[in-house]
Amino acid sequence: KSSWDTCLVKISPKCALDIIAVVFGNATITDSCCHDLVQEGKVCHDTLIKYIADRPALIARESQYLKKSDDLWAHCVTISKSA
Repeated sequence: KSSWDTCLVKISPKCALDIIAVVFGNATITDSCCHDLVQEGKVCHDTLIKYIADRPALIARESQYLKKSDDLWAHCVTISKSA
């Protein structure tokens, strides 16, 4: 939980919800949220996703979520480098 609190310091609640919606739903993410995510770092991103994916209702599809999480990270890194 402490890493969770540390990770969400720099990222807005809206961006955090957008990231979750992308990984666990079919939403899209804004470029500004991508910049925030990349600033947070990969460990924080993975912590956020793993924390949510550990829910009993979601755990059966965890590998699918982790792939979407990695895809989102790669997308955001690309956007951050091009800006």
